Amino acid sequence: MPHEGNLLQAAVVFLFAAVLTVPLAKRLQLGAVLGYLFAGVIIGPSVLGLIGNPQSVSHISELGVVLLLFIIGLELSPRRLWVMRKSVFGVGLAQVLLTGSVIGVLALFAFGQPLNSAIVLGLGLALSSTAFGLQSLAERKELTSPHGRLAFAILLFQDIAAIPLIALVPMLAGSDHSSSAAEDLNHGLRVLGSIAVVVVGGRYLLRPVFRVVAKTGLPEVSTATALLVVIGTAWLMDLVGVSMALGAFLAGLLLADSEYRHELEAQIEPFKGLLLGLFFISVGMGANLGLLLSAPVTVLGLTLLLIGLKLPLLFVVGRLAGGLNKISAIRLGIVLAAGGEFAFVVFKIGRDQGLFEPRLYDLLVLTITLSMAVTPLLLLICARLVSPKVQPVEVPEKFREIDTDTPRVVIAGMGRMGQIVARILRAQNIRFVALDTSVETIELSRSFGGVPVFYGDPMRPEILNAAKVGEAEYFVIATDDPETNIKTAEIVRKLYPHMKIIARARNRQHVHRLVDVGAEAIRETYYSSLEMSRRTLVGLGLTQAQADARIKRFKHHDEQVLEAQHAIYDDAAKVLQTAQEARAELARLFESDQLEEESRKA
Repeated sequence: MPHEGNLLQAAVVFLFAAVLTVPLAKRLQLGAVLGYLFAGVIIGPSVLGLIGNPQSVSHISELGVVLLLFIIGLELSPRRLWVMRKSVFGVGLAQVLLTGSVIGVLALFAFGQPLNSAIVLGLGLALSSTAFGLQSLAERKELTSPHGRLAFAILLFQDIAAIPLIALVPMLAGSDHSSSAAEDLNHGLRVLGSIAVVVVGGRYLLRPVFRVVAKTGLPEVSTATALLVVIGTAWLMDLVGVSMALGAFLAGLLLADSEYRHELEAQIEPFKGLLLGLFFISVGMGANLGLLLSAPVTVLGLTLLLIGLKLPLLFVVGRLAGGLNKISAIRLGIVLAAGGEFAFVVFKIGRDQGLFEPRLYDLLVLTITLSMAVTPLLLLICARLVSPKVQPVEVPEKFREIDTDTPRVVIAGMGRMGQIVARILRAQNIRFVALDTSVETIELSRSFGGVPVFYGDPMRPEILNAAKVGEAEYFVIATDDPETNIKTAEIVRKLYPHMKIIARARNRQHVHRLVDVGAEAIRETYYSSLEMSRRTLVGLGLTQAQADARIKRFKHHDEQVLEAQHAIYDDAAKVLQTAQEARAELARLFESDQLEEESRKA
């Protein structure tokens, strides 16, 4: 019972299906993407038929991919993209050519497809899903991992490669293009012109526009402006036959260094999440399940063949061209083995141009959809089988060799807090050595000139020994993970009982646990919060001396309460009771200070 004319009813159906299936899929650890796909299958024409025309939804849902690419562009910058050029244009090109050639040859000789159809099949199936791959990596917090970064680079190249591929399909189909030279020149000029408009606009027009909008102080106008930039760019690119997603990526890239970057990201993020979910629902709706029932062996066989071909090829590309270790290369293969959303576009043009029979087109769409559905299951199996102790990153040998003079201080973690400690020690000419497990952080720290920071897990005794911790006076733990800090403090205390340990603490509970293992705990936001409070009090009318006295009083009182709570910190009821008593006591102390000040004035 299709309800195409009733927009409200269609919206209710979409939202209800998503609310039911996505939490269930997340609970089963299958990921939100599989939940959206399943929701689309249920409400689509093949099952309940609540939405009769999936194509009407797909146009709107494509905006989800557009917004995703815009946000990715915002998080990059032209300088960072230039750094990634080898991964994007080297590894990405190798993947598309290798995978496209293998699948194309198989289609030509094993399945008897004509040469032109085999070329389109090979290159179309070589593409992977940008939305699906990046969403899966984001859910597992693997976007910054080695295989996550390489997957992003390959997907970015595939989005670029989709443009000439879409233009190539009509030519391979033998469409009439007698005036092709003039048309191609005209099309090329339009593409260059539109890119020039986006580049010039992004550089010189958008910042003044956002400045004017920001002065209005109206959040809805800011949201409308952000959406106008993204959708307007996508529309302009679509007009000249360029990928909408790539146009949005370019717009995001140009605004990556803008002071309005975070504001834009915050405005776009909610729409991106909803529309991306709608995109996956529309993919599920487009699946022809009748074909799965009538020819299950063919459909499942093609799906397994697609994954079985792409996964090993991606593994080889990841190992040889990307420099990944075996585990990371397998994960790269699993994330990108499925077909992609651009393949739907390419194959639809191929069908319309007579390259494919309608049945073959339906088979291809269903195969790509099923390959997407299988990917979360493969990721889950991979996560269960692979031991978490396996080293997840490829580290240059120069970062591993801890070569330093006897340090007086060892720093674990070179993030925001660790860098400040290192800068002060360096300015004071105090010898130190720093350890971190992020290659990017090490590269950044070393780029400032000879900072002695090395790759190493501070929870491994051999790393601590190599860093000469036994000869140091202080061990500073500054990583941003509370559990890592506590475990590191335990190990250092066990191996070096006389070491003075200063550790970063997230909150009061972590302070207690660090004190238990003999570390001096420093709350990461405590002193900055005291300074914010002091400035607020001065702004509200207190004198500098009065504000300083209040902060000093609070600090002394808070330290006493923290010390008292240490004996009972594992009893939530007693901690709550002492906190309530402490609040009342602090209020009395402040009140007595105020009365004393007033009596002095009198």
